[in-house]
Amino acid sequence: MRNTSELVLRTKPALQPDPRPDCLSSGRLRREWRTMSAMVKIYCTGHRHTATALCGECRELLEYAEARLRRCRFGAEKPTCANCPVHCYAPAWREKVRAVMRYAGPRMLWKHPYLALMHILDGYRSAPRGSSL
Repeated sequence: MRNTSELVLRTKPALQPDPRPDCLSSGRLRREWRTMSAMVKIYCTGHRHTATALCGECRELLEYAEARLRRCRFGAEKPTCANCPVHCYAPAWREKVRAVMRYAGPRMLWKHPYLALMHILDGYRSAPRGSSL
């Protein structure tokens, strides 16, 4: 008869550590991620894409934004994208994000006032010195 602990060990997949540092776990990048998530949710529900969760297109946009934010060369010193000298979004994605921000930006003041205020204040942040291309 087999030992049950052996069976459990064989059926569970090995957990691989995430090779990326979790730069979105705290601080300013986390807040920027929360702001982007809130804006995409407002946009998706406002355009009636789905009633409960994000539609596929909005989920894809949010995943792309997360990947770009994780790979930002400025890290915690990152300015808002409008003030950034490096445009890391592809042109098509940039237009989608602009559409989301145009729609959700004014609504953020009512739904997420803290995030909206902090995003406005972050707009005054400039790129770190020595970062221009």
